[in-house]
Amino acid sequence: MLLLSCSGLSRGYSATPLFEGVEFELHAGDRLGLVGPNGAGKTTLLRVLAGQDSPDSGRVQHHAGARVGLLEQQAHFPPDWSVYQVAQSGLDELIAAQQQFEQVASELAHCTDEDRRRQLSAQYDRLHEWLRHHNAYQLDHQIEAVLSGLGFGPEDYHRPAATLSGGQQRRLLLARLLLAAPDVLLLDEPSNHLDIHMTRWLEEYLVRQAEGMVIVSHDRYFLNRVATRILELHQRRITSYPGNYDQYVRLRQERYERQLKEYEAQQEFIARQEEYIRRVHYGQLARQAQSRAKVLEKLERLEKPVLPGMPRIRFREVPRCGDVVVRAENLGMRYGQRVLFRNLNLELPRGKRLGILGPNGCGKSTLLRILIGEEAPSEGRVEIGHRVVIGYLDQQLAVLNPEQTVLQAVRPADDPDITEQTLRDLLGSFGLSGEVVEQPVGSLSGGERSRAALARLTLQRANLLVLDEPTNHLDIWACDALEEALRAFDGSVIVVSHDRYFLNRVVDMLIVFDHGTTEVVYGNYDLYESLRQSRLSAAAANKEAGGSAPSASRSSRHAGAEGGGMPRSSSSKPRRKRRFPYRKVADIEADIAAAESRLASLEAELQNPDLYRDADRVRTTLQQIEQLKAALTQLYEHWEEAVELNG
Repeated sequence: MLLLSCSGLSRGYSATPLFEGVEFELHAGDRLGLVGPNGAGKTTLLRVLAGQDSPDSGRVQHHAGARVGLLEQQAHFPPDWSVYQVAQSGLDELIAAQQQFEQVASELAHCTDEDRRRQLSAQYDRLHEWLRHHNAYQLDHQIEAVLSGLGFGPEDYHRPAATLSGGQQRRLLLARLLLAAPDVLLLDEPSNHLDIHMTRWLEEYLVRQAEGMVIVSHDRYFLNRVATRILELHQRRITSYPGNYDQYVRLRQERYERQLKEYEAQQEFIARQEEYIRRVHYGQLARQAQSRAKVLEKLERLEKPVLPGMPRIRFREVPRCGDVVVRAENLGMRYGQRVLFRNLNLELPRGKRLGILGPNGCGKSTLLRILIGEEAPSEGRVEIGHRVVIGYLDQQLAVLNPEQTVLQAVRPADDPDITEQTLRDLLGSFGLSGEVVEQPVGSLSGGERSRAALARLTLQRANLLVLDEPTNHLDIWACDALEEALRAFDGSVIVVSHDRYFLNRVVDMLIVFDHGTTEVVYGNYDLYESLRQSRLSAAAANKEAGGSAPSASRSSRHAGAEGGGMPRSSSSKPRRKRRFPYRKVADIEADIAAAESRLASLEAELQNPDLYRDADRVRTTLQQIEQLKAALTQLYEHWEEAVELNG
């Protein structure tokens, strides 16, 4: 069912539009991930869709009476409301319907007029069905489930909402919106302020909902799990890609390469025509030259395609250190009666990249400071390797003096002779140029400060980079650049991060905090997730068989290449449900072959220079190619399902 559509949307400030000509539709069950560089206008677009801001041109339509809800950025709670009351207010419509249902039932029980009884009976049936459809007979259970998923326990229910921290208030706003369950959910960075457990819960919750959603997020792992389509807002335009984030990256690169070939082919065609016109613009062939000149005048020129800008992050070559960079033995940390971790043993070899992952407040940053000698452990010891030089980037970016200009703050103390132009060139490669580098660090946005701090870090000759949440405030493209730079770095890395996509691409070892335990995993996040799912499946199978569920975690466990290898699939895993109608595998394969053949012929047609004489034909061909690729994606998924379930 169509819930929302927009056409020709344009919005800007001053003379420069943030976006223009935006058009797309949202149907029930669609989960659209909206991505784009910082400052592209994603939040503004959500506000326009919600009706909280007016477009300069174009229109937004809410179809079939669709209710629209936007995740607010700032909380404004009544001062005397508790956490539970705020969450419950998301269900005001259902609660009012319940009260009306009770009134109708009471009146119906005492009504003697036959006509009135029929009216009340019909109203009773409608309300009953509506309440049943929205599961309104278990509202307390719904509230408690959502609050629990977002990190609020029973001890928080009666706490005044106004006394919560900023991050907690943001989570409470999300809880209220999820409980309200509008037909269209507009979520601006919903995983901000969520730890790993809450984020997993939110992902599972959203994929079960029937509402339509538009989700702005820098969390690429989250988009992979939740999004069914990606909208890219770049250079004021929206481009739609089917599938999740990984598929978007692949399709965007293919689209860029195809458009670049089309642009280059057209430029070659134009150059040949202009050379011909220049040579024969007089004499017997002058008429032909004039004819070709008219063709060029009418030709719709293709723009050179541009990918979103990515900072060019490069770390210097670093001096070689000892074979073991950091060694920790029987490490433990406690504050009073609270134990953060204990019995942690670790050896980080030279050249390895270690990630630290866990829920908020579990002790990740504390462990980081202990490993680099900035804080003493309660028990055990840490040994830093021979000739190890540490470069530390903390969450608060304290390496930058907020009173200094960006140029002054980035200049390394051990290299005072570095030229200003070198610093400007370096900052420019991070997207910081012009007047920005003359401004005080304290006046920069979070993303600008993060990029300035990373620029400063690249000037140090540290062979051990220690990074605490380095992707905070960075957009997707800056994260990509940082990941590539760390993968190419000659030294070692220790990084605390909640960004699972980042950890997957960068680290080859993990320390995972989970329910008061620590586990060393010799692999990336995907390996850890496989191990975790395997344990959960084994525990569930054991429980169904009547046995006692094995512990999902043990203190200081070791897993991965040196602790049991990859998990094996459980034979008791249930067969998944069908997404597509039953079809024979051979029939689907025939459709795939036909679609691939048609796609190949269309892509071959793009190599024909004559195609570019007709702009409409170019546009139609490109649309057909996009449609075929989307159809093939579904056919491949249908084929995989048929191979697994037919039989």
